[in-house]
Amino acid sequence: MINQYKFEDEPELRDLFITVDDPESHITAIETFITYRVVTKTSRGEFDSSEYEVRRRYQDFLWLKSRLEEAHPTLIIPPLPEKFIMKGMVERFSDEFIETRRKALHKFLNRIAEHPTLTFNEDFKIFLTAQTWELSSHKKQGPGLFSRMGQTVRAVASSVRGGGVKNRPDMFTDINDYMETFNQKINLLDKISQRIYKEERGYYCEMKEYGPIHTLWCASEEDLVDSLKGVASCIDKCCKATENRMAGLSENLLPVLHEYVLYSEILTGVLKRRDQIQAELDSKVDALSNKKAEKDLLTEEIGNLEDKVECANNALKADWDRWKQNMQHDMKTAFLNVAENNIHYYEQDGRRVREWHSRSRIMNGNRQEKEAEERPSHLVTCLAMINRLDFTCFKEEFEGK
Repeated sequence: MINQYKFEDEPELRDLFITVDDPESHITAIETFITYRVVTKTSRGEFDSSEYEVRRRYQDFLWLKSRLEEAHPTLIIPPLPEKFIMKGMVERFSDEFIETRRKALHKFLNRIAEHPTLTFNEDFKIFLTAQTWELSSHKKQGPGLFSRMGQTVRAVASSVRGGGVKNRPDMFTDINDYMETFNQKINLLDKISQRIYKEERGYYCEMKEYGPIHTLWCASEEDLVDSLKGVASCIDKCCKATENRMAGLSENLLPVLHEYVLYSEILTGVLKRRDQIQAELDSKVDALSNKKAEKDLLTEEIGNLEDKVECANNALKADWDRWKQNMQHDMKTAFLNVAENNIHYYEQDGRRVREWHSRSRIMNGNRQEKEAEERPSHLVTCLAMINRLDFTCFKEEFEGK
Protein backbone atom coordinates (compact mmCIF):
# COMPACT_ATOMS: atom_id res chain seq x y z
CA MET A 1 0.00 0.00 0.00
CA ILE A 2 2.75 2.41 0.95
CA ASN A 3 4.66 2.06 -2.29
CA GLN A 4 1.73 2.08 -4.69
CA TYR A 5 2.53 5.62 -5.85
CA LYS A 6 6.24 5.16 -6.46
CA PHE A 7 6.55 6.01 -10.11
CA GLU A 8 8.68 4.03 -12.54
CA ASP A 9 10.51 5.75 -15.38
CA GLU A 10 7.98 6.56 -18.04
CA PRO A 11 8.21 4.45 -21.22
CA GLU A 12 9.53 6.15 -24.30
CA LEU A 13 6.71 4.85 -26.50
CA ARG A 14 3.20 6.05 -25.76
CA ASP A 15 0.35 3.57 -25.92
CA LEU A 16 -2.61 5.94 -25.52
CA PHE A 17 -3.46 8.76 -27.93
CA ILE A 18 -6.44 11.07 -27.37
CA THR A 19 -7.86 13.79 -29.61
CA VAL A 20 -10.63 16.27 -28.76
CA ASP A 21 -12.20 17.90 -31.81
CA ASP A 22 -15.41 18.50 -33.79
CA PRO A 23 -17.43 20.69 -31.37
CA GLU A 24 -21.17 20.39 -31.95
CA SER A 25 -23.98 22.58 -30.61
CA HIS A 26 -27.11 21.00 -29.10
CA ILE A 27 -30.31 22.93 -28.42
CA THR A 28 -33.07 21.46 -26.27
CA ALA A 29 -36.16 22.88 -24.62
CA ILE A 30 -34.23 23.18 -21.37
CA GLU A 31 -30.68 24.15 -22.31
CA THR A 32 -28.11 24.76 -25.00
CA PHE A 33 -24.75 23.05 -24.75
CA ILE A 34 -21.69 21.98 -26.75
CA THR A 35 -20.37 18.45 -27.11
CA TYR A 36 -16.91 17.46 -28.30
CA ARG A 37 -15.77 14.33 -30.07
CA VAL A 38 -13.18 12.36 -28.09
CA VAL A 39 -11.21 9.89 -30.23
CA THR A 40 -8.98 7.39 -28.44
CA LYS A 41 -6.41 5.09 -30.03
CA THR A 42 -4.56 2.59 -27.85
CA SER A 43 -2.60 -0.64 -27.83
CA ARG A 44 -3.27 -1.46 -24.16
CA GLY A 45 -4.54 -4.91 -23.36
CA GLU A 46 -7.15 -3.76 -20.84
CA PHE A 47 -9.08 -2.03 -23.63
CA ASP A 48 -11.48 -4.19 -25.65
CA SER A 49 -10.79 -2.29 -28.85
CA SER A 50 -7.92 -0.30 -30.33
CA GLU A 51 -10.02 2.75 -31.19
CA TYR A 52 -13.00 4.52 -29.59
CA GLU A 53 -15.06 7.53 -30.55
CA VAL A 54 -17.48 9.15 -28.09
CA ARG A 55 -19.02 12.57 -27.54
CA ARG A 56 -18.65 14.40 -24.26
CA ARG A 57 -19.90 17.70 -22.87
CA TYR A 58 -18.17 19.96 -20.35
CA GLN A 59 -20.09 18.46 -17.41
CA ASP A 60 -18.62 15.04 -18.24
CA PHE A 61 -15.10 16.45 -17.97
CA LEU A 62 -16.02 17.96 -14.59
CA TRP A 63 -17.26 14.56 -13.43
CA LEU A 64 -13.98 12.90 -14.49
CA LYS A 65 -11.91 15.50 -12.65
CA SER A 66 -13.94 15.09 -9.45
CA ARG A 67 -13.61 11.28 -9.59
CA LEU A 68 -9.86 11.54 -10.07
CA GLU A 69 -9.62 13.87 -7.07
CA GLU A 70 -11.66 11.43 -4.96
CA ALA A 71 -9.53 8.46 -5.99
CA HIS A 72 -6.18 10.26 -5.76
CA PRO A 73 -6.57 13.17 -3.29
CA THR A 74 -2.82 13.83 -3.03
CA LEU A 75 -1.97 13.70 -6.73
CA ILE A 76 -1.80 16.82 -8.88
CA ILE A 77 -4.82 16.53 -11.17
CA PRO A 78 -4.47 18.63 -14.36
CA PRO A 79 -6.72 21.71 -14.43
CA LEU A 80 -9.87 22.14 -16.47
CA PRO A 81 -10.74 25.45 -18.14
CA GLU A 82 -13.20 27.53 -16.14
CA LYS A 83 -16.88 27.21 -16.97
CA PHE A 84 -16.85 30.84 -18.16
CA ILE A 85 -13.55 32.30 -19.37
CA MET A 86 -12.81 35.91 -20.27
CA LYS A 87 -16.04 37.14 -18.73
CA GLY A 88 -17.58 40.07 -20.55
CA MET A 89 -15.15 39.72 -23.46
CA VAL A 90 -16.11 36.50 -25.26
CA GLU A 91 -19.58 35.09 -25.85
CA ARG A 92 -20.12 31.65 -24.38
CA PHE A 93 -20.99 30.00 -27.70
CA SER A 94 -18.73 32.04 -29.96
CA ASP A 95 -16.25 30.22 -32.19
CA GLU A 96 -13.35 31.76 -30.27
CA PHE A 97 -14.67 30.55 -26.91
CA ILE A 98 -15.42 27.04 -28.20
CA GLU A 99 -11.99 26.66 -29.80
CA THR A 100 -10.22 27.90 -26.67
CA ARG A 101 -12.14 25.40 -24.56
CA ARG A 102 -11.53 22.57 -27.04
CA LYS A 103 -7.78 23.09 -26.85
CA ALA A 104 -7.89 23.16 -23.04
CA LEU A 105 -9.98 19.96 -22.87
CA HIS A 106 -7.62 18.26 -25.31
CA LYS A 107 -4.65 19.18 -23.12
CA PHE A 108 -6.52 18.06 -19.97
CA LEU A 109 -7.09 14.53 -21.29
CA ASN A 110 -3.59 14.17 -22.67
CA ARG A 111 -2.07 15.34 -19.37
CA ILE A 112 -3.99 12.53 -17.67
CA ALA A 113 -2.94 10.02 -20.34
CA GLU A 114 0.72 10.93 -19.80
CA HIS A 115 0.49 10.68 -16.00
CA PRO A 116 2.02 7.42 -14.72
CA THR A 117 -0.83 6.76 -12.24
CA LEU A 118 -3.90 8.65 -13.46
CA THR A 119 -3.70 7.06 -16.90
CA PHE A 120 -4.72 3.67 -15.39
CA ASN A 121 -7.70 5.03 -13.45
CA GLU A 122 -10.87 3.02 -14.14
CA ASP A 123 -13.11 6.11 -14.37
CA PHE A 124 -10.73 7.55 -16.97
CA LYS A 125 -11.08 4.40 -19.05
CA ILE A 126 -14.88 4.55 -18.78
CA PHE A 127 -14.84 8.22 -19.79
CA LEU A 128 -12.90 7.36 -22.96
CA THR A 129 -14.86 4.25 -23.97
CA ALA A 130 -18.45 4.34 -22.66
CA GLN A 131 -21.32 5.56 -24.79
CA THR A 132 -23.36 8.48 -23.49
CA TRP A 133 -26.07 6.36 -21.85
CA GLU A 134 -23.45 4.05 -20.30
CA LEU A 135 -21.58 7.00 -18.83
CA SER A 136 -24.82 8.44 -17.38
CA SER A 137 -25.53 5.09 -15.74
CA HIS A 138 -22.02 4.92 -14.31
CA LYS A 139 -22.27 8.44 -12.89
CA LYS A 140 -25.28 7.38 -10.79
CA GLN A 141 -23.14 4.72 -9.09
CA GLY A 142 -20.87 7.33 -7.51
CA PRO A 143 -20.95 8.39 -3.83
CA GLY A 144 -24.33 9.64 -2.66
CA LEU A 145 -25.26 13.06 -1.38
CA PHE A 146 -24.88 12.17 2.29
CA SER A 147 -21.48 10.60 1.68
CA ARG A 148 -20.23 13.76 -0.05
CA MET A 149 -21.70 15.88 2.74
CA GLY A 150 -19.88 13.74 5.29
CA GLN A 151 -16.57 14.29 3.52
CA THR A 152 -17.18 18.03 3.45
CA VAL A 153 -18.09 18.12 7.15
CA ARG A 154 -14.94 16.20 8.08
CA ALA A 155 -12.80 18.57 6.01
CA VAL A 156 -14.38 21.64 7.66
CA ALA A 157 -14.03 20.07 11.13
CA SER A 158 -10.38 19.35 10.43
CA SER A 159 -9.71 22.95 9.42
CA VAL A 160 -11.54 24.31 12.47
CA ARG A 161 -9.87 21.92 14.88
CA GLY A 162 -6.45 23.40 14.37
CA GLY A 163 -5.13 25.73 11.74
CA GLY A 164 -1.53 24.52 11.74
CA VAL A 165 -0.22 20.98 11.34
CA LYS A 166 2.04 20.06 14.23
CA ASN A 167 4.33 17.53 12.63
CA ARG A 168 4.41 18.53 8.98
CA PRO A 169 7.67 17.32 7.33
CA ASP A 170 10.10 20.05 6.37
CA MET A 171 9.81 19.15 2.69
CA PHE A 172 6.10 19.96 2.61
CA THR A 173 6.63 23.15 4.58
CA ASP A 174 9.10 24.17 1.86
CA ILE A 175 6.59 23.22 -0.83
CA ASN A 176 3.91 25.34 0.89
CA ASP A 177 6.27 28.31 1.00
CA TYR A 178 7.25 27.76 -2.63
CA MET A 179 3.63 27.62 -3.75
CA GLU A 180 2.74 30.84 -1.91
CA THR A 181 5.50 32.66 -3.78
CA PHE A 182 4.74 30.89 -7.05
CA ASN A 183 1.04 31.73 -6.77
CA GLN A 184 1.77 35.43 -6.35
CA LYS A 185 4.25 35.55 -9.21
CA ILE A 186 2.25 33.49 -11.71
CA ASN A 187 -0.90 35.54 -11.06
CA LEU A 188 1.10 38.73 -11.57
CA LEU A 189 2.59 37.40 -14.81
CA ASP A 190 -0.87 36.39 -15.99
CA LYS A 191 -2.28 39.87 -15.31
CA ILE A 192 0.67 41.62 -16.96
CA SER A 193 0.51 39.42 -20.06
CA GLN A 194 -3.24 40.02 -20.37
CA ARG A 195 -2.65 43.76 -20.12
CA ILE A 196 0.12 43.64 -22.74
CA TYR A 197 -2.15 41.71 -25.08
CA LYS A 198 -4.96 44.21 -24.53
CA GLU A 199 -2.64 47.14 -25.27
CA GLU A 200 -1.29 45.39 -28.39
CA ARG A 201 -4.85 44.84 -29.55
CA GLY A 202 -5.70 48.51 -29.05
CA TYR A 203 -2.57 49.54 -30.94
CA TYR A 204 -3.48 47.14 -33.74
CA CYS A 205 -7.04 48.51 -34.02
CA GLU A 206 -5.73 52.09 -34.25
CA MET A 207 -3.17 51.14 -36.87
CA LYS A 208 -5.85 49.55 -39.04
CA GLU A 209 -7.56 52.93 -39.31
CA TYR A 210 -4.52 54.75 -40.70
CA GLY A 211 -4.01 52.72 -43.89
CA PRO A 212 -7.40 53.61 -45.42
CA ILE A 213 -6.91 57.26 -44.40
CA HIS A 214 -3.72 57.53 -46.46
CA THR A 215 -5.32 55.66 -49.34
CA LEU A 216 -8.26 58.12 -49.42
CA TRP A 217 -5.82 61.02 -49.11
CA CYS A 218 -4.30 60.01 -52.47
CA ALA A 219 -7.45 61.19 -54.26
CA SER A 220 -6.89 64.80 -53.15
CA GLU A 221 -3.08 64.94 -53.42
CA GLU A 222 -2.07 63.97 -56.96
CA ASP A 223 1.57 64.93 -56.49
CA LEU A 224 1.87 62.72 -53.39
CA VAL A 225 0.06 59.64 -54.66
CA ASP A 226 3.11 57.37 -54.72
CA SER A 227 4.38 58.53 -51.35
CA LEU A 228 1.00 58.24 -49.67
CA LYS A 229 0.47 54.77 -51.10
CA GLY A 230 3.91 53.82 -49.84
CA VAL A 231 3.03 55.05 -46.34
CA ALA A 232 -0.26 53.11 -46.47
CA SER A 233 1.67 50.00 -47.51
CA CYS A 234 4.07 50.42 -44.59
CA ILE A 235 1.17 50.80 -42.19
CA ASP A 236 -0.40 47.64 -43.57
CA LYS A 237 2.85 45.74 -43.01
CA CYS A 238 3.00 47.06 -39.45
CA CYS A 239 -0.56 45.84 -38.88
CA LYS A 240 0.28 42.37 -40.14
CA ALA A 241 3.42 42.18 -38.01
CA THR A 242 1.49 43.29 -34.92
CA GLU A 243 -1.24 40.77 -35.67
CA ASN A 244 1.34 37.99 -35.88
CA ARG A 245 2.85 39.13 -32.60
CA MET A 246 -0.57 39.07 -30.92
CA ALA A 247 -1.17 35.57 -32.29
CA GLY A 248 2.14 34.48 -30.78
CA LEU A 249 1.11 35.83 -27.38
CA SER A 250 -2.36 34.29 -27.47
CA GLU A 251 -1.12 30.88 -28.65
CA ASN A 252 2.22 30.48 -26.88
CA LEU A 253 2.24 32.52 -23.68
CA LEU A 254 -1.25 33.37 -22.40
CA PRO A 255 -2.61 29.78 -22.27
CA VAL A 256 0.51 28.49 -20.49
CA LEU A 257 0.47 31.22 -17.86
CA HIS A 258 -3.24 30.78 -17.19
CA GLU A 259 -2.91 27.00 -16.99
CA TYR A 260 -0.33 27.35 -14.24
CA VAL A 261 -2.53 29.87 -12.44
CA LEU A 262 -5.08 27.04 -12.26
CA TYR A 263 -2.34 24.57 -11.34
CA SER A 264 -1.35 26.74 -8.38
CA GLU A 265 -4.93 26.55 -7.06
CA ILE A 266 -4.96 22.77 -7.52
CA LEU A 267 -1.65 22.35 -5.71
CA THR A 268 -2.90 24.47 -2.82
CA GLY A 269 -5.88 22.10 -2.52
CA VAL A 270 -3.62 19.01 -2.70
CA LEU A 271 -1.41 20.36 0.07
CA LYS A 272 -4.46 21.08 2.21
CA ARG A 273 -5.74 17.52 1.74
CA ARG A 274 -2.33 16.15 2.73
CA ASP A 275 -2.39 18.39 5.80
CA GLN A 276 -5.87 17.10 6.68
CA ILE A 277 -4.54 13.55 6.76
CA GLN A 278 -1.58 14.75 8.83
CA ALA A 279 -3.89 16.65 11.19
CA GLU A 280 -6.06 13.58 11.66
CA LEU A 281 -2.97 11.56 12.52
CA ASP A 282 -1.83 14.22 14.97
CA SER A 283 -5.23 14.25 16.68
CA LYS A 284 -5.16 10.47 17.07
CA VAL A 285 -1.67 10.64 18.56
CA ASP A 286 -2.89 13.25 21.05
CA ALA A 287 -5.94 11.15 21.89
CA LEU A 288 -3.73 8.13 22.48
CA SER A 289 -1.67 10.01 25.03
CA ASN A 290 -4.82 11.13 26.88
CA LYS A 291 -6.92 7.98 26.74
CA LYS A 292 -5.00 4.94 27.92
CA ALA A 293 -8.10 2.76 27.91
CA GLU A 294 -8.45 3.08 24.17
CA LYS A 295 -4.78 2.46 23.49
CA ASP A 296 -5.15 -0.73 21.45
CA LEU A 297 -7.85 0.64 19.17
CA LEU A 298 -6.06 3.93 18.67
CA THR A 299 -2.78 2.14 18.01
CA GLU A 300 -4.38 0.32 15.10
CA GLU A 301 -5.87 3.55 13.74
CA ILE A 302 -2.53 5.31 14.11
CA GLY A 303 -0.81 2.52 12.20
CA ASN A 304 -3.31 2.87 9.37
CA LEU A 305 -2.99 6.64 9.33
CA GLU A 306 0.81 6.46 9.38
CA ASP A 307 0.60 4.25 6.29
CA LYS A 308 -1.84 6.67 4.73
CA VAL A 309 0.39 9.69 5.48
CA GLU A 310 3.45 7.93 4.06
CA CYS A 311 1.41 6.96 1.01
CA ALA A 312 0.30 10.59 0.58
CA ASN A 313 3.89 11.79 1.09
CA ASN A 314 5.26 9.39 -1.54
CA ALA A 315 2.54 10.31 -4.01
CA LEU A 316 3.00 14.05 -3.62
CA LYS A 317 6.82 13.87 -3.61
CA ALA A 318 6.88 11.95 -6.88
CA ASP A 319 4.19 14.07 -8.53
CA TRP A 320 5.73 17.34 -7.28
CA ASP A 321 9.05 16.70 -9.03
CA ARG A 322 7.27 15.69 -12.21
CA TRP A 323 4.96 18.71 -12.17
CA LYS A 324 7.76 21.15 -11.41
CA GLN A 325 9.85 19.84 -14.31
CA ASN A 326 6.90 20.16 -16.71
CA MET A 327 6.13 23.66 -15.43
CA GLN A 328 9.70 24.86 -15.94
CA HIS A 329 9.80 23.36 -19.44
CA ASP A 330 6.44 24.92 -20.42
CA MET A 331 7.36 28.35 -19.05
CA LYS A 332 10.78 28.29 -20.75
CA THR A 333 9.25 27.28 -24.09
CA ALA A 334 6.55 29.96 -23.83
CA PHE A 335 8.98 32.80 -23.11
CA LEU A 336 11.46 31.62 -25.77
CA ASN A 337 8.66 31.62 -28.37
CA VAL A 338 7.69 35.18 -27.41
CA ALA A 339 11.35 36.28 -27.51
CA GLU A 340 11.80 34.82 -31.01
CA ASN A 341 8.60 36.55 -32.20
CA ASN A 342 9.82 39.88 -30.78
CA ILE A 343 13.24 39.50 -32.43
CA HIS A 344 11.54 38.79 -35.77
CA TYR A 345 9.15 41.71 -35.22
CA TYR A 346 11.87 44.28 -34.52
CA GLU A 347 14.16 43.01 -37.29
CA GLN A 348 11.35 43.66 -39.78
CA ASP A 349 10.43 46.93 -38.03
CA GLY A 350 13.86 48.44 -38.88
CA ARG A 351 13.33 47.87 -42.59
CA ARG A 352 9.83 49.35 -42.46
CA VAL A 353 11.06 52.47 -40.62
CA ARG A 354 13.85 53.07 -43.18
CA GLU A 355 11.38 52.70 -46.03
CA TRP A 356 8.95 55.01 -44.24
CA HIS A 357 11.61 57.72 -43.72
CA SER A 358 12.71 57.47 -47.34
CA ARG A 359 9.18 57.98 -48.65
CA SER A 360 8.55 60.75 -46.12
CA ARG A 361 11.60 62.71 -47.31
CA ILE A 362 10.44 62.40 -50.93
CA MET A 363 6.95 63.54 -50.00
CA ASN A 364 8.36 66.36 -47.89
CA GLY A 365 10.58 67.67 -50.73
CA ASN A 366 7.85 67.53 -53.38
CA ARG A 367 5.27 69.25 -51.21
CA GLN A 368 7.51 72.05 -50.01
CA GLU A 369 8.49 73.00 -53.59
CA LYS A 370 4.90 73.18 -54.85
CA GLU A 371 2.77 74.60 -52.01
CA ALA A 372 5.22 76.28 -49.63
CA GLU A 373 3.31 79.54 -49.77
CA GLU A 374 -0.27 78.12 -49.69
CA ARG A 375 -0.34 76.10 -46.46
CA PRO A 376 3.22 76.05 -45.14
CA SER A 377 2.59 75.65 -41.43
CA HIS A 378 -0.05 72.92 -41.85
CA LEU A 379 1.90 70.77 -44.36
CA VAL A 380 5.22 71.05 -42.50
CA THR A 381 3.48 70.02 -39.31
CA CYS A 382 1.90 66.99 -41.04
CA LEU A 383 5.18 65.86 -42.58
CA ALA A 384 7.01 66.24 -39.28
CA MET A 385 4.39 64.08 -37.63
CA ILE A 386 4.78 61.40 -40.33
CA ASN A 387 8.56 61.39 -39.80
CA ARG A 388 8.05 60.87 -36.06
CA LEU A 389 5.54 58.02 -36.71
CA ASP A 390 3.17 59.96 -34.45
CA PHE A 391 -0.03 58.54 -36.00
CA THR A 392 -2.46 59.73 -33.37
CA CYS A 393 -1.37 63.38 -33.43
CA PHE A 394 -1.18 63.32 -37.24
CA LYS A 395 -4.75 62.10 -37.58
CA GLU A 396 -6.10 64.72 -35.16
CA GLU A 397 -4.16 67.54 -36.90
CA PHE A 398 -5.28 66.46 -40.39
CA GLU A 399 -8.94 66.11 -39.50
CA GLY A 400 -8.90 69.41 -37.58
CA LYS A 401 -7.52 71.34 -40.54
